[in-house]
Amino acid sequence: MPDRLNASAGGGGLMGEIIEIDRIRCDGHGLCAELLPERISLDDWGYPILKKGPVPENLSELARRAVDACPVLALRRVVGQFAEGEAS
Repeated sequence: MPDRLNASAGGGGLMGEIIEIDRIRCDGHGLCAELLPERISLDDWGYPILKKGPVPENLSELARRAVDACPVLALRRVVGQFAEGEAS
């Protein structure tokens, strides 16, 4: 699957990638927020809070690094087309 999908390839919605978190697996190391502070902040206990919506293209490489650097593999990138309220 390509890293970026063409917006004209489907019928409406937002194209791009989002980051998802497995909250059960996450141990709150906070490395993701250090690598991608534009999209990820930490709560009072050090667990990530993700901004809703697709990751902007200029942050795509940083998002990939944040996902790859997670020591417990709690983050993943999802590339595709999302309905406006679906991407979170």
